[in-house]
Amino acid sequence: MADSRVLHCVESVAAAKEILRANHCSVGLVVFDSPEPAFREEIEQLISATPTTEWIAIVTRTTIGYKALHAFILNAFHDFHTLPVDPQRLAMTIGHACGRAGLRLALAAPDNASGRFGILGASPAMTDFFRKLEKVVDADLPVLIGGESGTGKELVAKAMHGHSSRSQRPFVVVNCAAIPANLIQAELFGYEKGAFTGATERKIGKIEAANGGLLFLDEIGDLPLELQGNLLRVLQERTIMRLGSTQAIPVDFRLVAATHVDLHEAMVAKRFREDLFYRLNVIQLHLPPLRERGGDIAMLAETVLRNFASATPKCRVAGFTAEALRTVNSYPWPGNVRELINRVRRGVIMSEGRLVGSADMGFEAADLEPSAVTLEAARASFERDIVETSLRANSNNVSKTARQLGISRVTLYRVMNRLQIAL
Repeated sequence: MADSRVLHCVESVAAAKEILRANHCSVGLVVFDSPEPAFREEIEQLISATPTTEWIAIVTRTTIGYKALHAFILNAFHDFHTLPVDPQRLAMTIGHACGRAGLRLALAAPDNASGRFGILGASPAMTDFFRKLEKVVDADLPVLIGGESGTGKELVAKAMHGHSSRSQRPFVVVNCAAIPANLIQAELFGYEKGAFTGATERKIGKIEAANGGLLFLDEIGDLPLELQGNLLRVLQERTIMRLGSTQAIPVDFRLVAATHVDLHEAMVAKRFREDLFYRLNVIQLHLPPLRERGGDIAMLAETVLRNFASATPKCRVAGFTAEALRTVNSYPWPGNVRELINRVRRGVIMSEGRLVGSADMGFEAADLEPSAVTLEAARASFERDIVETSLRANSNNVSKTARQLGISRVTLYRVMNRLQIAL
């Protein structure tokens, strides 16, 4: 094995692992002196665990003649060299492998320009989002995150927790849409032994478990109306009471909530309490959908592919075909980042070569046809552009913006809430 300065010679896979723990080696050479090496599985594990190292097989004329070794060398190694050693030819092979290892290392290295807070993104939409997130990450106030399903709202909540003064305390997630309505009160508030049939022991609720840390309520728009009043009381009094108990328990947590529905419309329809909305909506962030993130899409796809391929045994995939990249960039991604992750992982598994194609990711001709834009969506997009442009032109002064748009401040605030535009 070799890094940029030194050659390490070892006689076992275990010794190679020790070297690789302490050093990055650009190139690794493995000598095969028998057609069915006893340590083949160990070598496969070693190669899978070193995605930025290029490996070369050193074989004899006898061993290379065995078909049992052919697939292993083709799938796991950059190249092979047949003994006896030809110094000039081996030097060229190692030089080429070293160059490829350098490219892999550059791709794997963290890029400060590709995102912040552990979230990938360099598009104007995400740059603007990061700027807003920077202001609120340590504010210790309630935050409401809006955005379509699959955009990564939980990832943003984790980033807020990880970069805040509460980072060493619990991060607790509750998906309000995934818990049956008859169980969610017990899940949030906990219960005492004997509180109801089946309560055979005390259970600590999610709110109490988040004490000192951050509580993330995902899809809060699906929280039953009767429980919204209970949550409001907790936010006002900073105490909870387990089911079956009369003892108030003090709690201290930061609340971050997320929703893909328009809570303002839900308020008008009497599906969401107005007083709870204004208690939650102290700070509002809107996570842009993937289709509005421009150049981020290919970068995300390549990152997902690289990470998944390196963790998949015997994986030969190294990238995308040009046609696949065109598809990735033109597809509207209705399922957002979650759909992208799933399609790329499918592509890595289904690909029969070193490059993932569109068909490997499950794309069909119908998926790539331009989708029709509804009048409502076009109107909302135009309205958002006008309001955001006017706010920027007036340095986020709501009164000046309202006068410029010819509407009242109350109407402007209502429009901003509906479009989830945060100052």
